[in-house]
Amino acid sequence: MAKRGLGMDVLTAARQRIARIFRDFPNVYVSFSGGKDSGVTFELAANEARRLGRRLGVLIVDLEAQYQATEDYLRLMLARHADVTDVHWVALPLNLRNAVSTFEPQWMCWDPGKEEAWVRPRPEEAIGDENYFDFFERGMEFEDFVPKFGDWYSQQNGGRMTACLVGIRTQESLNRYRTIASTRKTRHDDLPWTTMITARTYNAYPIYDWRVEDIWTYNGRDRIPYNTVYDRMHQAGLTLHQMRLCQPYGDDQKRGLWLYQLIEPMTWGKVAARVQGAEFGARTAREVGNVSGRIKVTKPDSITWEQFAQNLLDSMPPQTAEHFRIKIAVFIRWHQKNNGYTDGVIPDDGPFDKQTPSWKRIVKMMLSYDYWCKEFAMAPPKNKNSYEEYKKRMRIKTQEWGYRGTV
Repeated sequence: MAKRGLGMDVLTAARQRIARIFRDFPNVYVSFSGGKDSGVTFELAANEARRLGRRLGVLIVDLEAQYQATEDYLRLMLARHADVTDVHWVALPLNLRNAVSTFEPQWMCWDPGKEEAWVRPRPEEAIGDENYFDFFERGMEFEDFVPKFGDWYSQQNGGRMTACLVGIRTQESLNRYRTIASTRKTRHDDLPWTTMITARTYNAYPIYDWRVEDIWTYNGRDRIPYNTVYDRMHQAGLTLHQMRLCQPYGDDQKRGLWLYQLIEPMTWGKVAARVQGAEFGARTAREVGNVSGRIKVTKPDSITWEQFAQNLLDSMPPQTAEHFRIKIAVFIRWHQKNNGYTDGVIPDDGPFDKQTPSWKRIVKMMLSYDYWCKEFAMAPPKNKNSYEEYKKRMRIKTQEWGYRGTV
């Protein structure tokens, strides 16, 4: 889908989109993470709610491992707009991705019984009661919690149509651009910046066409409060496009682990102790330049790359090894069907390009700990249940394919 101008500046367009959402939806809430994009979205939405005499819901999903400056900013914004907001600050035990350890591929934020290890104390105003939401299950995935919250919020407000304002920008990634440009999704009134989530809930992305420079122009010109952790990121040498706020142990976010040592040294001690592999990952990012180890891969001369791959799999915990064996089988099967490797045997060595399969590429993927194999154009599952069903299907498929690494 080609981009086309709307004949107005992005601030005017965003205000019009938010006004449209308030006009079309009886219930509106904003997803607020404490980052720069969600902060601008919250500010614009609160101003519109105040102008209309409406209430604005606020969802904060607190993932525990975050900067103290972020918590301070959350409170600042909630106080700034307390007159028009109904807040749900959620701090419940959710399962999150840990991309810095093969032995602990997931970790649970706000894990009951591990209070002494928590990165931060649970905020007093946060929802920590696991029975507060009728849909909540301990250890559920973040991606599963969010749409269920939307349905719950709708039910709490008369079961009427509900919109969640989300501060994502297409400039940040191809996936976010696809979220807007996709013609296969169900939209509200055919508006491309909306996506149907459930029968009663939609996501709306009012600042999707903003550049990062637009975010800071708005904050500076209108003197809007922002998270001061960005000032510290700037002092650490990051560019505007590199500044991101996410849970620190994720597949992409792990590259910024080392920043905790510079920005909030006291927080860093807790971050390093909280999740297995965090300290090692931060040190690797600082010393090598890439926590994923993607600069160079080597092996002993006495073994092949395939043997090296099998040795790596044998050294992993069974559940992690099963995960990677399934992904490797899918990778080999795809090239068998599409690139002429009819016997299912791929080269042992080869270049690191997208067209040529090799066991060397597989080793690189595992040493990078690319858990969801994004290097092979694979994607994470939507939620825990869909992943378990996927594994069951793939156990059968790998046996049908005759893959020798079948689990």
